[in-house]
Amino acid sequence: MSLVFYTNPMSRGRIIRWMLEETGAPYETVFLRYGEEMNGPDYAAINPMRKVPAIVHNGQIVTECGAICLYLADAFPEAGLAPPLAERASYYRWMMFAAGPWEQANVNAALGVNVTPEQSRMAGYGTFDRALDVLLSLVPDTGYMLGDRFSALDVYAGSHIGWAIEFGSIPANAKVDAYLKRIRARPAARRAVELDDAATAEYGLVRS
Repeated sequence: MSLVFYTNPMSRGRIIRWMLEETGAPYETVFLRYGEEMNGPDYAAINPMRKVPAIVHNGQIVTECGAICLYLADAFPEAGLAPPLAERASYYRWMMFAAGPWEQANVNAALGVNVTPEQSRMAGYGTFDRALDVLLSLVPDTGYMLGDRFSALDVYAGSHIGWAIEFGSIPANAKVDAYLKRIRARPAARRAVELDDAATAEYGLVRS
């Protein structure tokens, strides 16, 4: 079994680091610096978008964070990171919501893109406030997004929620704080942070 993880410790690759640690599978990490390394022909052959993260598993290339999370959950079923097939409606629905409408809404807001009521019909997320309300509706009072069982949805959508709070896109509140503490207390989450923070220090970068 060959599993190679391409990332930068200051990127969305932190989501996939956590996901990989949750699987318990052995993997090799290849760090890429922004600029020449990430835009070079070798990596472009893996991801023509010149973005990280990406994985290569037994010769199969997977890019896009949401897709990688879904793939890893299926590739390593013993980790229990995906619900049974008959119970995956909400799992797929909200993974794709976080990957599509929410990420687009959050990036546009960060870039200062103001969507008018007329334009909201064209935007997949409608309005930022609407997308935010939906995202926050996923946060459970207890347990995880799919009930008592932790899943890849908590890794992916939970990471988006954590980052949105960290960067000021959404305000913190007691319910969200408690949920983030639950998922971040997982041993795999802690290991992932330690590994990426160590790599960040090695690269001479400081997290903002």
